[in-house]
Amino acid sequence: MSTVTTIKEKMDLLAAKADQLAPVRQAALKAFNNFGLPAPKHEEWKYTRIGNVFNLPLQWAPDQVDAVTAEDLKPFLLPGHEEANVLVFVNGVYASALSVIRSASIECMSLEAAMDSGYAELVAANLGHSGKYLTDGINALSTASLRGGVFLTVKRSKDAEHPLFVYNITDARQVNMLSQPRVLLHLAENAGLQMMETYGTIGSQESFTNQVMEVVVEKDARFEYYKIQNDAAHASQVSTTHIRQTGKSFVHAVTISLNGAIVRNNLNLVMEAEYCDSHMYGLYCMQGKSHIDNHTIVDNVMPHCESNEFYKGIMGDASTGVFNGKIFVRQDAQKTNAFQSNKNVLISDDASVNTKPQLEIFADDVKCSHGCTIGRLDEDGIFYLRSRGIPDQVAKSLLLHSFAMDILEQIKPEPLRNYVDRLVSERLAYEME
Repeated sequence: MSTVTTIKEKMDLLAAKADQLAPVRQAALKAFNNFGLPAPKHEEWKYTRIGNVFNLPLQWAPDQVDAVTAEDLKPFLLPGHEEANVLVFVNGVYASALSVIRSASIECMSLEAAMDSGYAELVAANLGHSGKYLTDGINALSTASLRGGVFLTVKRSKDAEHPLFVYNITDARQVNMLSQPRVLLHLAENAGLQMMETYGTIGSQESFTNQVMEVVVEKDARFEYYKIQNDAAHASQVSTTHIRQTGKSFVHAVTISLNGAIVRNNLNLVMEAEYCDSHMYGLYCMQGKSHIDNHTIVDNVMPHCESNEFYKGIMGDASTGVFNGKIFVRQDAQKTNAFQSNKNVLISDDASVNTKPQLEIFADDVKCSHGCTIGRLDEDGIFYLRSRGIPDQVAKSLLLHSFAMDILEQIKPEPLRNYVDRLVSERLAYEME
């Protein structure tokens, strides 16, 4: 029996389950049956063959949460975890025994519990909203498989006293594993949150993580988001972060991608109120046969909004990269300022990048720009450093690190910035061997 057939059978059982989330799952299952898995003919998946992952005998086992212990989690812990709010997902399901919420300003509960509480209207309006922008079977698969998801809210006029660390852990010690973590995060009016997210696979079997996080940012709220992807070389993932700015608010997002088999990031920013301010930064530094695909959407719905998007890539060995950034400026979104840039360095003859920055503007009083570059290391810079006694490999590593610093400097928490800087330095040292 194929992986898709097995998963569909389990989704059918979930869709028939009578609870508050049943209508959401049923609609998503219908969409999955309609879309199917993305194929190369799907324009948004032209360069990323995610369907190949489902040729593996993947097991979806959302009940196997207790298989991972606190000791297993230690190699993946981020600096400062001792004083952070910690949210752990094991095989896609919230693991309460490994998680802790230290901030009184944060409420955390299951999605099912949120639907039975005073948050039912909020959940109904936002759960699955990403499907309006991502019309493919991968996104529908996540929603049709809703189980073990989490709802979090940061209370009005409160800054979370501690950052939120999210660990997505897959146990692939025995079988090829499919994980589907799901989070709905709400920042109430004038709330603030700093969030870090990372991924880890335990074991040598193949793994695939299909993750969706939907975020609602209300008026005068502030959201800092850092995603660190340094998973095993046999681990693939599609990671979707869908952010709605429903009031004048601030969003700062940084994505660092360093390892994985196939890695696809969907980052959507929907600016639904006037005077929203958003910043999106990304650094991908890949080796081996890794494939990285960054798809971003900035949707300017209302006027007087500003966004800045800057992604950089360093591609070595036989790695492949994709950047597809879209900026929409709707007819009512006058006085929009939107900027987008993607720069890439190829340090191997076998590495490649496909980049496609796009603007779709329906207003006439805007300032928008986009651009992309693909090139090699600066030979003059290498010659300058070598002429001062610096060895060739060290000179190349220094230039690449300098290239990456524009993005690394956007990581505001110093302990996390130093941690990522060390990971990048280790990767560049390897690339130059």
